[in-house]
Amino acid sequence: MLSPLFNQRFVCAEHPDGELRQLGDALGTDCLVIGGMIDRENGFFRLFRTDGKRNEDWYGWHAEVLAPFTGTVVGVSNNPVTNTPGSMKPSLPSFIVFRRADDLIVAYAHVTDIRVRIGDRVSAGQVVALDGNNGFARAPHVHVGAYRGTTPFQIRWDLRAEHRIFPDQN
Repeated sequence: MLSPLFNQRFVCAEHPDGELRQLGDALGTDCLVIGGMIDRENGFFRLFRTDGKRNEDWYGWHAEVLAPFTGTVVGVSNNPVTNTPGSMKPSLPSFIVFRRADDLIVAYAHVTDIRVRIGDRVSAGQVVALDGNNGFARAPHVHVGAYRGTTPFQIRWDLRAEHRIFPDQN
């Protein structure tokens, strides 16, 4: 179970078993910030404003990305190339890799403005980067993968912690 990825509403689309095989991708999930609600009774959750053809149209663009747990940063890579929504550059994404005390590894990919370095201790919910759109990505989102040794794990979000972050959002 991981601490919330964003400090605002988000949805995730999981990669089914076998779709992606590399550790960090296997059983991973792609998470996007949602918005568009006018008030509690009106509107629909949406991924972007207008037609979504610009990164700035997406609700998640440059949203703060939060550490998944208390642990250590064990990997960081920066890809400075930003994709345009709807297209992607065939390259590695920017990423951060975290290790928990029980050796669970969690990787975040497609982030930008990374605010941690290898060796840094992080706390659950600490801002570690911003949501980006780089590497094999077609839209602003964060890919999350978890594994221990060579075993991938399904992601589960701490819904009680989410409620504490945004109790009045529906």
